[in-house]
Amino acid sequence: MDAPTDADAEQILFHEVGASWWWLLLGPFAGGSIAAMQLWSSHRLDPLVPAVFLVLVTGFLGLQVKAARLHTSVELTPEYLRQGTESVRVADMIGMYPEAKGADVPLWQSCRALGELTGVPRGRTGIGVKLAGDRTAQAWARRHRGLRAQLEALGVRQFGEDDDE
Repeated sequence: MDAPTDADAEQILFHEVGASWWWLLLGPFAGGSIAAMQLWSSHRLDPLVPAVFLVLVTGFLGLQVKAARLHTSVELTPEYLRQGTESVRVADMIGMYPEAKGADVPLWQSCRALGELTGVPRGRTGIGVKLAGDRTAQAWARRHRGLRAQLEALGVRQFGEDDDE
């Protein structure tokens, strides 16, 4: 499948990053907390322990944020929908199923999620998408209604409540 080009970057219609780099501030907070505990417990300040906490917490969170930004980001251009590391051509999208409502679980919710993940990432809502070749998948986003609206503007039609397509 063709990958998105740099020319598409100028025409981004919908974009969500997977996670915020602000989480890395917890590393200095952890180091500062350990230093404060050392001072308040009437021990001398040993800078090695707060420094180790700062490095470990910041490093671990840095890996997590980088992975989330790679695997749970969404980008829609007029040509492609990128979900994590997988790109799907908008032209291959035949239609979208209605939002899931009530206790009944629509069949499209059991279909595979786009991207390399095993399911729709936590905090995101799935959008049932009918693809060319009689395939069904789940697109997903935090602001799923915004993604839905942009897909409709690109010509991906919304199926009715009773459509079995």
